[in-house]
Amino acid sequence: MNDPYQVLGVPRTASAAEVKQAYRKLAKKLHPDMQQGKVGNEQRFKDVTAAYDLLSDAEKRARFDRGEIDASGAERMPPGFRGAGEGRARGPWGAAHGPAGAGAGAAGGRFNFEFADDIFSDLFGRGRRPSPPPPDGDGQDIRLTLRVPFLEAAQGGKRPLQLPDGRVVNVTIPPGTEDGQQLRLRGQAPQGMGGGDVYVVIEVEPHPDFTRSGADILSTVPVTLAEAVLGARIRVATVDGPVGLKVPPGANHGRRMRLRGKGLPTAGGGRGDHYVTLAVTLPEVIDEDLTRLVETWSAAHPYRVRPDTGSE
Repeated sequence: MNDPYQVLGVPRTASAAEVKQAYRKLAKKLHPDMQQGKVGNEQRFKDVTAAYDLLSDAEKRARFDRGEIDASGAERMPPGFRGAGEGRARGPWGAAHGPAGAGAGAAGGRFNFEFADDIFSDLFGRGRRPSPPPPDGDGQDIRLTLRVPFLEAAQGGKRPLQLPDGRVVNVTIPPGTEDGQQLRLRGQAPQGMGGGDVYVVIEVEPHPDFTRSGADILSTVPVTLAEAVLGARIRVATVDGPVGLKVPPGANHGRRMRLRGKGLPTAGGGRGDHYVTLAVTLPEVIDEDLTRLVETWSAAHPYRVRPDTGSE
């Protein structure tokens, strides 16, 4: 493959967004589904895809720029080095070809579907997937991305996934699945790929109220002025549904409270905790009664909440 920057038509100073934009434009133009009956573009499409595969990976791009790897991702030998396997190169799909020793095809013959899934779903719609590349050997694996709602990842469940050959399989989502976690579907690679595996990378969708910290769940819950001053028992949402929480009298804004065992499952069979941060919230309209009450009270009970800086 030629210089990946030249293949995509971008300068070496191009940002990651500019690289992606150039790839999307070329991939849409050269994709086999858009080039039926046109000869010569299939190899260009492969070259463009391989170039993006390299430049979209920050580590690979940096190593290429330093001259540590070539345009196909293969290690560059130091000057004058001549060792076993000399002359062996890698094609645009990452597969070893040319003179090779035993087991050469198993080392690199895998097309990177991890980035392609997102790109092609945008270009051609979620219902379509690019046709898988020709297999280079037995037992090839592929990698796909599956978006999962936050609560489904927390509680576990099943979610359908369409494979590149059109088949739909149900992926079991274990409780407590993390963003970026990889699930393995044994032997589910498309026919003709030698019975390889499908690796499913889980992309957990953000939740409007919850965030995750390890096995713990974090959320912020508003409380009224009266609830904060006088104390109250309120209902708060957790990944398992609403539960009761006792707000003690005099609870300050920002106070953190723990709901034990209301987080996510851990590897040891336990559960994390749910931490609730209280947000004292005033009414939308401050009427005369509240204003008069606060003025009277504050005049009789002044107190400081900030250090005295000596200026107003």
